Amino acid sequence: MVGRMERQTASSSASCSPSSASSSSACGGKKRPDFFNMIRSAACLNSSSTDTGKGRSKLSSNKVTHGFHLVEGKSGHDMEDYHVAEYKYEKNHELGLFAIFDGHLGDKVPSYLKANLFKNIIKEPVFWDNPQDAIKNAYRSTNKYILENTKQLGPGGSTAVTAIVVDGKDMWIANVGDSRAVVCEKGSANQLTVDHEPHTTNERERIEKQGGFVTTFPGDVPRVNGQLAVARAFGDQSLKAHLSSEPDIRHVPINSSIEFVILASDGLWKVMKNQEAVDLVKSIKDPQAAAKRLTTEALARKSKDDISCIVIRFRC
Repeated sequence: MVGRMERQTASSSASCSPSSASSSSACGGKKRPDFFNMIRSAACLNSSSTDTGKGRSKLSSNKVTHGFHLVEGKSGHDMEDYHVAEYKYEKNHELGLFAIFDGHLGDKVPSYLKANLFKNIIKEPVFWDNPQDAIKNAYRSTNKYILENTKQLGPGGSTAVTAIVVDGKDMWIANVGDSRAVVCEKGSANQLTVDHEPHTTNERERIEKQGGFVTTFPGDVPRVNGQLAVARAFGDQSLKAHLSSEPDIRHVPINSSIEFVILASDGLWKVMKNQEAVDLVKSIKDPQAAAKRLTTEALARKSKDDISCIVIRFRC
């Protein structure tokens, strides 16, 4: 995320990016053949490539469709956003699993979350009887593992917004940080998540009670200990005493008034209000096209951050 974590040092190593305007690079001073760049681009190996796709439920009587679109930002570092959009079948139930993980100071933490967070939630013994407790327990245990394995996962961190759709009938939304979920209900936008910003009263009081502080420098946003622009996140070893990984959780029964849900990183929400996002795509029935429309509009509004978006439609 642009500006979320103040980077302590600027990289002095030369990039081997094929998108460099220079005809010779630090990679041996040789220009990459054009056909090689074309192959990389076709295989989605370029860091600037978009990631897009869609899918649908197969078993649930209440049909669910989804689409996603991710675009790398113009912030001078590699893509740090990861997503999950898939269906799993457990104990005769269909689970739609959707998430946006927005990393900072590297992509190892969001990559780990993509591979493990939902596994940890579903394997919680209380998951089927008490999903809310299962989600809280898994967020906590996952963060504990990340903090205990910084040698492998690095010093960085990640926000998260997750959605679990059970049989197309119930949806459990959770988040830490400023990645957000917004539902369209009878045409109106309703934010389901909480933006965990350091300057809000509850977060500031918790941070200060734990020995930390919140500062705002001119022209900047409030930061925990002058570093991180969110009060809750996974990882961030250097700030672990003052951050929380406790998620806010909402249960949403999926009835006829629920049309679709948007999950997105702050690269979208920095430049677009909730109702603006809903109004922009409520007439677009293809969720992949809707997700792409949102990211395209965010780019047009000069968002420089990585932009990741999932649109989940019901009864399509």
